[in-house]
Amino acid sequence: MTHINGIAASSGIAIAKAYQLVTPDLSFEKKTIDNPSVEIERLNQALETSKSELERIKEHTKNSLGDEHAEIFSAHLLILNDPEMINPMKDKIKENNVMAETALEEVTTMFIEMFQNMDNEYMRERAADIKDVTKRVMAHLLGVTFPDPALINEEVIVIAQDLTPSDTAQLNRQYVKGFATDIGGRTSHSAIMARSLEIPAVVGTKNVTTSVNQSDMVIIDGIEGKVIIQPSEEELTSYREKQNSFRKQQEEWAKLKDEPTFSKEGEQVELVANIGTPNDIDGVLNNGGEGVGLYRTEFLYMGKSELPSEEEQFEAYKTVLERMDGKPVVVRTLDVGGDKELSYLNLPKEMNPFLGFRAIRFCLENEAVFRPQLRALLRASAYGNLKIMFPMIATLEEFRQAKSILLDEKKSLKADDVKVSEDIEVGIMVEIPSTAVTAKQFAKEVDFFSIGTNDLIQYTMAADRMNERVSYLYQPYHPAILNLVNNVIQAAHKEGKWTGMCGEMAGDPIAIPILLGLGLDEFSMSATSILPARTQIKNLSKKDISKHKEQILSMRTADEVVEFIREITE
Repeated sequence: MTHINGIAASSGIAIAKAYQLVTPDLSFEKKTIDNPSVEIERLNQALETSKSELERIKEHTKNSLGDEHAEIFSAHLLILNDPEMINPMKDKIKENNVMAETALEEVTTMFIEMFQNMDNEYMRERAADIKDVTKRVMAHLLGVTFPDPALINEEVIVIAQDLTPSDTAQLNRQYVKGFATDIGGRTSHSAIMARSLEIPAVVGTKNVTTSVNQSDMVIIDGIEGKVIIQPSEEELTSYREKQNSFRKQQEEWAKLKDEPTFSKEGEQVELVANIGTPNDIDGVLNNGGEGVGLYRTEFLYMGKSELPSEEEQFEAYKTVLERMDGKPVVVRTLDVGGDKELSYLNLPKEMNPFLGFRAIRFCLENEAVFRPQLRALLRASAYGNLKIMFPMIATLEEFRQAKSILLDEKKSLKADDVKVSEDIEVGIMVEIPSTAVTAKQFAKEVDFFSIGTNDLIQYTMAADRMNERVSYLYQPYHPAILNLVNNVIQAAHKEGKWTGMCGEMAGDPIAIPILLGLGLDEFSMSATSILPARTQIKNLSKKDISKHKEQILSMRTADEVVEFIREITE
């Protein structure tokens, strides 16, 4: 029995066997062989097993994500069936008396280098496909397990160093009951996806992958941030009771699903949800969301070998708007770079990608990518209540340039008699300190602000939110952060505009009273946080908290703020 502490990333209790989602060691010792036919048969078996797996993954992906996402696995299958790739491996085995592993490595390395050096972007992308396929075949030759989240078919808890967005997109909620990772924080993408999937998660444990063996019984306590490995019978009983209590609490929250959000004295605010794909809308509606405060469109671009078409994007945006049935949907334009890489865009490697060529900076320099997205959004606007926001705006010039391109595309569509809504609000994410400080100037030109605290906090505190060694500096309640938030809200209200918050701080039980007192209009959070937040706000007096506003903003440390908020709200 082992206890590991981490960061509670998604609430709930999960109990199941461990599934190690870790790339296996694929190193081997090269040897000469006496029987080439045996090695060729080993290679054939590894190829056939790999083909069978990829067929199942392709089918699963097609059913869950659609034909376009499944096509990447068609490319992988073509490689495994390509005689120009496979025959040279067999020739090497026969002519040089080498192991199947050596033949596989040498031939695929040659092809990978050849494709990587080509001028054609499509051909360079094939190098990545060959690498992926090679790992799978090599794992079967070496007799080690190659992890495939899409093929999980029993109840498990996923254990990984980290989970990429494409990993989490493959997780099937029917079987994946929770996960734990070595790295990450509450605002890492794996944590955010866990809340979207509504499964318990603990991240930032530092060593869970080396502490857990495949099929170990594991408990994930996503409420207190604990991982219990090989628990005793007493602990299993205790945590099953805790699991039942949490489910009863969820049933109580569900009673408020169709209620608007009012404070104790009747002040109304909006509780909306952050989503990544149209599939997340079920979670928004089931959890009583009053709209979508952040649609992260980059997930349309991930896990693919090429850019999504305008038509594909249009269908996704239209689906979300129609399903929300007139409720507001705030769509963030493409936000890639930083920790969200798209291999097919060939973005330059940077020393500090979070401060580099990303989000609106990329889009303004790549209008061939930006304009189709804007056209798709404008076309979809006829089907619901669309609001568009631009990410990582640092200067007014950037906002003006982005809005000019949007209006240009709107004019073009209308000239072609395409129906476009005339009521689209255009706003920005406030995630850079310079924007928060000069919010008064921005408020005269934007229709709304949405404060992205995940990045605003890391930029203000100069602390990478993915780095556990400086995680103590990720302080949502720090007076510097609260004063920036207040500055944005006041600037918006002075111009008759509204302010939302789409960072994870918006659903934080300690932050909610503070934000209510500062006058935040819209709280956008993971869908599973909406009902607990509505319950909390119902018992808070906005008027009473706002009386303490100046006192809160003048405090010296985050700890002082937390202690004071607990005093006045408990």
